Amino acid sequence: MGYDRNIQGGIMSMLGQLIITGISGTSLLDEEREFLEKENIGGVILFSNNYESPAQLAELVNQIQTTRKEYPLFVCVDNEGGRVFRFKTGFTKFPPMMELGSLNSPKTVFECSQIMAKELKACGVNLNLAPVCDIVNNEQNKVIGDRAFGKDAETVSKYISSVIRGLQTSDILSCAKHFPGHGCTTKDSHFDLPIIKKPLDELRNEEFLPFIKAIKSRVEFLMMAHVIVEDINPDLPTSLCPEAYQILRDELRYTKLIISDDMQMKAIADRYSYEEAAVMAINAGADIVEYKDMEFARKALDGLKKAQKNQELKNETIVDRYNRVKSCKERNLKEYSPIYIPELSKVVGTKASIEYVEEVKAKIEELNS
Repeated sequence: MGYDRNIQGGIMSMLGQLIITGISGTSLLDEEREFLEKENIGGVILFSNNYESPAQLAELVNQIQTTRKEYPLFVCVDNEGGRVFRFKTGFTKFPPMMELGSLNSPKTVFECSQIMAKELKACGVNLNLAPVCDIVNNEQNKVIGDRAFGKDAETVSKYISSVIRGLQTSDILSCAKHFPGHGCTTKDSHFDLPIIKKPLDELRNEEFLPFIKAIKSRVEFLMMAHVIVEDINPDLPTSLCPEAYQILRDELRYTKLIISDDMQMKAIADRYSYEEAAVMAINAGADIVEYKDMEFARKALDGLKKAQKNQELKNETIVDRYNRVKSCKERNLKEYSPIYIPELSKVVGTKASIEYVEEVKAKIEELNS
């Protein structure tokens, strides 16, 4: 397939859309702005070091979106509730999902997700990396723990669509994580590479079920975990493994975006270079690779560019991934306008929201007493 220089340039600018990067602080540095703009980067992930207050967050998101070309950037955060909640002061604080699940009320989970979505949207965030679809069926598992809704597939599945509907009906994209299931592991992929020895059929009958529920609930993103499942491929983490992506696409019939977990986690970074891992993930089937720090996002992009030039990464693959990203943005982010900061206090951390969550917490305490 011959490509002239213009098409080649177009392909190169598509590569940036396959990357989500972190930034260093509470406002955008000039070199960060230049990278986002020049390389047509697809999205930004925010952490607690990027946050001071709702007004500052909205200002930062407005800065980030000035770098957009055709469509806005994905602006995402891990806002699960409980201990995984990046924006502490000013936002309504939610209990861990395990505690919410103990109330046996999908309606409460839906309403909490709606409140969370409205507060995020008010500040310009458009993607929440939640819900956790993992099942905590290993008592030694600390990395997931109370982030999950429960210890069996039925309990977890029961609440997954409540979160997705609560977020997505309030204009926040949601992301089911961490496929094919991180709840039965003992190791934490932030620090090591977990190995799952469970037979694939057992995973199908247990771990896959909440993800199937998420797909049926029209979740826009699905996150691939950094774990080895011996029955899928004993040598490759699922995030770099074509067979794992194939299960999602062919067996579970998932057609939307697949994002990697943070590619800086030691499960990947200790075993592969940033350049090599990015190419492996995109070739395997990831649509987007995610980095906490921009210096590593830059390395990943360099790796992808080099792989495209030497045809280790085919143009058809790049176009396929890019089209999926573009389709999601076209469907969900077309109606963009900058955040009007004076309105924030009417939505974020309101008295009504805080009182609602206090009532929920009181019910949980009553249940446990």
